[in-house]
Amino acid sequence: MPPYQYELPTTGAISFTDICIDGTGSYTVALVEATTARANLRSILKEHRHGAGEKDYLRIIKTADTYLPHIYSIIACVTAGELSLRNSPVFSWRSTLSSRGFATPSSRTDVPSLYADLVFTLLTLAYAYSNLSSVTLAAIGLYELERTISDAERKAKDEKLNFAANLLARASGVYEHLSEKVLPEWDRATGATKIERPPELAKVVVTALAKMAVADANQLAIRKLMTRSAYDSTLTPGPPLPQSHPPTSLLGKLYIHASSLYSSALSLVNAASPTSNDSKEVNSNLRNYLLEESTFCSAMSHRWFGVDAGEASDRCGEGVAFLTWSKSELESLKESKLKLSVGGKTSKEEKAAKKDRLADDLDSAKVFLKYYQKMNDSVHFCPVPSNAEIRGKVPEGRAAIQPKPYSPPMPCFGPTSEEGFQRQAEALSLQQNSGRNPDASEEASGAD
Repeated sequence: MPPYQYELPTTGAISFTDICIDGTGSYTVALVEATTARANLRSILKEHRHGAGEKDYLRIIKTADTYLPHIYSIIACVTAGELSLRNSPVFSWRSTLSSRGFATPSSRTDVPSLYADLVFTLLTLAYAYSNLSSVTLAAIGLYELERTISDAERKAKDEKLNFAANLLARASGVYEHLSEKVLPEWDRATGATKIERPPELAKVVVTALAKMAVADANQLAIRKLMTRSAYDSTLTPGPPLPQSHPPTSLLGKLYIHASSLYSSALSLVNAASPTSNDSKEVNSNLRNYLLEESTFCSAMSHRWFGVDAGEASDRCGEGVAFLTWSKSELESLKESKLKLSVGGKTSKEEKAAKKDRLADDLDSAKVFLKYYQKMNDSVHFCPVPSNAEIRGKVPEGRAAIQPKPYSPPMPCFGPTSEEGFQRQAEALSLQQNSGRNPDASEEASGAD
């Protein structure tokens, strides 16, 4: 079940006072503070990887947010010539998306450029958003199925469900910012120089992660939409639907949109995964997740399109075709040997939850199919479209949630910081004043 849970990377130590040359001495303290902020991030990631017990993703998010203004500042200073580099800095980060990284989790990748550190830090931020969403969902459980839950409790857990979905929308926004802004800037900075990069530093892979995160968010939005009707539908699966049930055509459109996002993400990941190079190949854990979720959302969309059509006397045959399609997809998932795992390790809880979810949804599809087949054979007598015909009747999808655009922090020092802009304004003001003084002197001389 969504969202996908990431194994967070770790990184090696580095000192900005060692790699940067501050010719004017203006940034001595700033470079020390940047080194400290990065060391704090390195420390918490190391603690997260080797520590036991509950993971504090909110603390990781705050620590990454604290470091980001510093690395943005250093990049701006180097670009403006206010700082220079002794040589091309090399940052050591552990890849967590490559097949090689999963096979040898202790290995790190050395990647040159300040941009490499910025990209990995932003990736860590997005990973932590997704994982915090998972932790939030685990805390609320399947509350919509609880028989004795009060309205106040339901409302509180609905808010947490919304919070989990918004975290994923934030993660998607970070990935979009990376693929559309940061990675192209890095390419322009390096020019024709070719740099060996792990898969998570490829634009197509980051774009895929953006699609996956917002698809996960859309699934949570669908769950939120159905919290009122979920318990009633579980007690009596199949028709008639409870009055609290959302429109079936809307559910179908929401699910088909999520399926298309997963499918598009999978295509991008596969295109960026040459099987001859493990260091560039995205691990099978992520690819299997995308395939499973794409198929599941497709099956759910066809189920709800089938119910929507089955309720119309002149489209009952359509309903049978859609539900037959949904049943086939769910059965293929149930029989599949694909194994959903989390963070490189097989999770018994996730496997059990996936198995239960598939069983429940497959049973529901069978109940609806049996009902509409009987109605069509005895009452409506509508023709049942072929597979090719029913595929042409699938409507366009609809998004419930969009990525939340990421706004990078203002640098804390350098030419693009608040202090830097203030210095530029003061310099411009002095220049304008000095330009006016000669004129004033000439006017005074003429008056004499």
